[in-house]
Amino acid sequence: MKVFIAGPRVISKLTTDVKERLMNIYNKNFSVVVGDASGVDKAIQQYFYELKYPHVNVFASRGRARNNIGKWTVQGVEVPSHIKGFEFYAAKDLKMAEYADYGFMIWNGKSRGTLNNMINLLNMNKKTLLYFIPKKEFYCINNYNKLNEIIDFCDETTRTLFDELNHQYDKISLFESD
Repeated sequence: MKVFIAGPRVISKLTTDVKERLMNIYNKNFSVVVGDASGVDKAIQQYFYELKYPHVNVFASRGRARNNIGKWTVQGVEVPSHIKGFEFYAAKDLKMAEYADYGFMIWNGKSRGTLNNMINLLNMNKKTLLYFIPKKEFYCINNYNKLNEIIDFCDETTRTLFDELNHQYDKISLFESD
């Protein structure tokens, strides 16, 4: 089992509850799929580095990892040179979602990237375990209704962002089917 773990760059500390879930991944010998960003990515890397856990794959845009604490294998994701900003890193996140069997997202109810990851995983019919920081609770996200329930806890900005990200995905899906 390959678990894609991600969360916002503004969160750099893992809660005890999250660490317990990470220990389950460790104990079951699952493969960890993680990005190279600061914040949650780096904290996840640090956690598994301290455990001397070898089953970690770090994904990096254009193969240049910003963080690779355990010097694990880096999975480079080719991104065209004209792609910048959010879309540059979203391309890497999409590859991680494709590669993984399951998601584990740590979300503050605001991060665009983490929300986009959950949408990507849902669109690939993959479940996500969500640790929702504002409620300090875990949720199994296995359909849009469940994600909508979580979005209802968020502010208007996040609800609008959710609609925009869904609309973007719909446009991409329509374009790819032509």
